[in-house]
Amino acid sequence: MQASHWNTTLGTLGAQALKNMDRSRRARGDMLDRAGYGPQQTPSTVLHTEPGLNVRRYGAPADIAANGGPAVLIVPAPIKRPYIWDLAPDVSVVRRWLERGWRVYLAEWVALPDTHDHFGLDDYGDDLLAACRRAIAADGGPDQVVLAGHSLGGILAAIHSGLHPDAVSATILLESPLHFTPASSCFARLIDATPHARPIADTFRQVPGVFLNMMSAMAEPQAFQWERWTDRWLSMTDPKAMVTHMRVERWTHDEFPLPGRLFTEIVESLYRRDAFMQGKLTVGNRTIGPHDVRSPLLSVVDPRSKLIPPAALIPFHDAASSARKKVLHYEGDIGVNLQHVGVLVGRSAHEKIWPRIFDWLDGRDAS
Repeated sequence: MQASHWNTTLGTLGAQALKNMDRSRRARGDMLDRAGYGPQQTPSTVLHTEPGLNVRRYGAPADIAANGGPAVLIVPAPIKRPYIWDLAPDVSVVRRWLERGWRVYLAEWVALPDTHDHFGLDDYGDDLLAACRRAIAADGGPDQVVLAGHSLGGILAAIHSGLHPDAVSATILLESPLHFTPASSCFARLIDATPHARPIADTFRQVPGVFLNMMSAMAEPQAFQWERWTDRWLSMTDPKAMVTHMRVERWTHDEFPLPGRLFTEIVESLYRRDAFMQGKLTVGNRTIGPHDVRSPLLSVVDPRSKLIPPAALIPFHDAASSARKKVLHYEGDIGVNLQHVGVLVGRSAHEKIWPRIFDWLDGRDAS
C-alpha cells in the first residue's frame, strides 16, 4: 500500500473505528476478569511516576528491607500491560525472582495522551529506563542492575545496556527481535509494502494496539491464530493449563497504543534498516550496535518460532562484546495461549528455563 494512500484508506473515521475496537477489546477483557481469569499479581509499590512510566517495586516493605541483594529491572514490551510477567503465583516470573532473594523492579509503561506522540526510542530505551535506575538507587538498591526484557522490551533493554554498560550487571533477552532480514522477520513483506511508517503514525498519533494486532496476525497467522486455537484444544483436558490459557487470553485484550514516533522508529530504524544490528542505531546523540553491549548476556530462543526465530536474536547475541554469554532453548508448553509468551508463563519454562537462568546469574553455570 502506497504511503499517500494511508490517510485516504484509514482517514479520521477509520482511525476512530480502530480506537473504538481497542475499547471493545478492553471491555471483553473486563468480562474475562469477571469470569475469574484476571491476573493474580504480587503486592507492589509504585516508587516513581512520570509521563509514560511507573517504576514499580515488588514485595512487602519488610521483605525489601531484609533483602540487600542484587536487583533486576524487568522491561516489558510497550504494547500491553506488563502483568504477563506476574500472571499467577505458579507462573509468575516476578515471584521466581523474589524466591531467589532478588530485589524486583518493573518499568511499567503507561499509555500516553495524543499530545505525547513524540516519545521515541531515546525516551523508552534511555531516559525512562535511566529514571528507573535512579528510583532503584533511591530505594536503596545497587548501582548496577540486571535488565530482563521480553520481545520488544528486550530491544529496549539491549539499547539501554549498550548506552550504559557500566550500570548493567547482566542483560537477559527473552525471544527479542534484534536482527531483521527477510529470513528472520515475518514482518518483512508488510514492511516492504509500506514505503514509510510516518503517514500511519500521523494518522493515529498514538497507534492503537488493535492495529498492531491486525498487522501481527497478517504477518504470522500461525502464531497469532492457529497455534492459539490448537493450544486451547490441547488444554481442555488439563484444568491448570486451561486456566493459564484463559488468563493469557485476558491479557491479550489489555493493550495500549504506541506513540507515533516510537512506532515509526521501530518500523524504520529497526525493522526496515536493521540499524541496531548494523551498528547504526541513533539514540539521542549516540550511535550504537551490538558491540556496545558488554555486560554478561543470556538469550532465550524458541527454535520452533516463526514469529521470533533464533535468526532474529542469535546473530545479535554473537556480535555483542560480552565476555560471558549463554543461549538457552525454550521448547514450548501447553496452556500458554501464545507460544511467544510461554517463556514467561509456561510450566516447563518455570521448571527448566528459569532455574538455569538463575544458575547462570549465580555463576553456577560457567558458560
